[in-house]
Amino acid sequence: MTTRRTRREVLKTAGAAAFAATAIGAPSILRAQTLNFKLHHFLGPKAPAHTAMLEPWARAVEANSDGAVAIELFPAMSLGGRPPELINQVRDGVVDLIWTVNGYTPGLFPRTEVIELPEVFVNDPVAANLTLHDMFEDTLREEYKGVEVMFLHVHAGQGLHTRDTLVRRPEDWEGMKIRIPTRTGAWVIEALKANPAAMPVPELPQALAKGVVDAALLPWETIPPLRMQEQTKYQIEGHEQTRFGTTSFQVSMNGDRWAGLPPEIQKAFKDASGADWWAEVGRIWRATDDFGIKFAVDHGNEHVVLSEEETAAYRPYLEPVVDRWVGEVTGGGIDGAGLVGRARELVARHGMS
Repeated sequence: MTTRRTRREVLKTAGAAAFAATAIGAPSILRAQTLNFKLHHFLGPKAPAHTAMLEPWARAVEANSDGAVAIELFPAMSLGGRPPELINQVRDGVVDLIWTVNGYTPGLFPRTEVIELPEVFVNDPVAANLTLHDMFEDTLREEYKGVEVMFLHVHAGQGLHTRDTLVRRPEDWEGMKIRIPTRTGAWVIEALKANPAAMPVPELPQALAKGVVDAALLPWETIPPLRMQEQTKYQIEGHEQTRFGTTSFQVSMNGDRWAGLPPEIQKAFKDASGADWWAEVGRIWRATDDFGIKFAVDHGNEHVVLSEEETAAYRPYLEPVVDRWVGEVTGGGIDGAGLVGRARELVARHGMS
């Protein structure tokens, strides 16, 4: 295998050749060797997902490749389309890389959904991400046909943002219209006798402002970029940061583009996308979540943390959501109960490490 030092020597030699070739009017060899990639996603350029996760990852890949790779980020759907179209954009080769919410395309990633479930995901994005990493090769990979997954992750969990309603008890949810991007989140809302409204997150601020929805299930991380503090009054979560499930995401490359890359370039991507990075992404989302809730409180919003007893009152409503998911995926030939058991075991193990 070519060492990093050897690759530098190769690039140095190529650079000298390129200089000589340019001097006599020939094309630049060095420029021809640069591999350019477009990474498309749905949030704005100031969102923490862009600045704290996607940008550092892209720069790490570039550094690992000794400059042979250049990744340009295109935020806010700037290459066209709507967020639910991202997975097909990368599968069809319209773009090289995407970051997207799995739940924007319901039914495509049923096994991965296990990590989104309430009472499976509780409050630890690092443990959840490492669980996805451990389950990927033998359980989840088959769902990602047409792409090469760089990494999967969750956010810090679904907290409840309400326009003007203080919610503490399960009964307080009844009749509310609540935004959620995933079907598992919709089942949580239905279990609490509220009405789910599916929409990509960029559409949420206007929906709140117009009263189309009364609330949203989102992590606190979204508060600054979406200016949620202007459209909501309360941010509500359970005891010890317990949340009402979470959302799963992927960063993936077009499968054909991946297959055509030299081994050393593939290694540059994979070295930036190992288990340590999956764990770090969890820490990034926890840190940005903490910043987001402080931002809301500093702007006059009320952060409501339920007591341990109040949080426990939700379990009789949330555990049937897990049962519903098991029944749904089992009907499609997936061992739902086995996945739930394994995910819970891994989350608990990684939560103690």
